[in-house]
Amino acid sequence: MKRFPAIALLILVGGTLTAAGCGAKGKEEGARQAPPVVQGVAVARVQAEAIPELLEAVGTVRARNSAVIAARIAGTVTAIHAREGDRVTRGKLLLNLEAAENTAGAAQARGAVAEAERGVEEAQARKTLAEATFDRYRRLLAEQAVTRQEFENRQMEREVAAQGVARAEARLSQAREGARAAGTIAGYGSVTAPISGIVTGRTAELGMTVFPGAPLLTVEEEGHYRLELAAPETLSGRVKPGDQVMVAIDGLAVAQQGRVAEVVPMVEPASRTFTVKVDLNAAGLRSGMFGRAGFPVGTREGLLVAKGAIVERGALTSVWVVDQDNIARMRLVRPGRTIGGRVEVLSGLSAGERIVTGGVELVADGARIE
Repeated sequence: MKRFPAIALLILVGGTLTAAGCGAKGKEEGARQAPPVVQGVAVARVQAEAIPELLEAVGTVRARNSAVIAARIAGTVTAIHAREGDRVTRGKLLLNLEAAENTAGAAQARGAVAEAERGVEEAQARKTLAEATFDRYRRLLAEQAVTRQEFENRQMEREVAAQGVARAEARLSQAREGARAAGTIAGYGSVTAPISGIVTGRTAELGMTVFPGAPLLTVEEEGHYRLELAAPETLSGRVKPGDQVMVAIDGLAVAQQGRVAEVVPMVEPASRTFTVKVDLNAAGLRSGMFGRAGFPVGTREGLLVAKGAIVERGALTSVWVVDQDNIARMRLVRPGRTIGGRVEVLSGLSAGERIVTGGVELVADGARIE
């Protein structure tokens, strides 16, 4: 009989502990279920709007001014002063060609000039003597000291001497022009940059023998680039110089707006495309980059959200959707094109829903937005 009170006491203590444990657990669950509160974020309602329908064309970035420097004379490459990637200024020496026959021809032409100059001096001396003799005979004729025939002979000698000076001066002029031409041809052995820019290609090597027309170097002007697009034939007549188009260049994170500078009015029969050249002004451009441009061909209804509303985690793209109770839920979406700093949402979102557009890094799933 004495053991019952002890058993009752144990049951009472156990029941008290169980009740206390359940109460603590309930409080803990209640505290855990309370959603966190997030403040200071921007929320906006998604609205359907007209989105321009674009027809895309792809192309390659090229320098607006590019010079392929070719040999003008036959010769051997004896020195190279520029490599790929070097920045050069107009007139800078790029390489030297050795052509012995051209150098010899220039020297011979200079000798011909010197000989012609001496011929002019001699002709002028004869003319001076002939004029002095003529003046003396004219005075003698007035005194009847010489015959008329002798006087006319001296007059003829003066005229011949004057013609000799004219011929000598003509030969000198011809020799100088020949020397200038020979010097110019010899000067072709020093190949200089026709424009300022960057060396993007080099085919010449030391000791190589080149012939007229053989390409040596390529220099492209920096800072002025164009995107040369292969536009589909369906755009023919819709694209005009001066049109503004959105351009995206692979390797550059930001899309930009370009201006159509030139439209080539010829369609390639094989590809059914024509060339459109779009001027670019973005930094970091390099010749040969791949790019694309969108040409507007109409409009359609769609959803555009601020770029700051997009959350990218690996291969998943999502937004924070705020429901009627101001609770944030993550929603997977399928993004489309970027238009004017906003991203088109193709699926996963409906017009009229609210999303977080600023401060997305502060939001957690199930948080209350205030």
